[in-house]
Amino acid sequence: MSLILRPDVCATDTADGMVLLDEVTGRYWQLNHTAALVLRGLVDGAEPPDVARALCEAYPRITAERADADTASITRALIEARLVVSA
Repeated sequence: MSLILRPDVCATDTADGMVLLDEVTGRYWQLNHTAALVLRGLVDGAEPPDVARALCEAYPRITAERADADTASITRALIEARLVVSA
């Protein structure tokens, strides 16, 4: 599942993760480090299981099940917020 940011969504890295701005609505979204890692992975073309593995590598205390659930939840939230679309 490769995703891209909608053309009217801007992403900026921050010390705490990432901020997304929907230029149409003017709404901002603050992503923590975990959500930013998931978004970057999906935008870079990684599949969700690969992104979940990257979460486990970045955060050794996280279980594989939790990484899978977090990846799915974050992906669903990004899609529902209409910040990303399928590539």
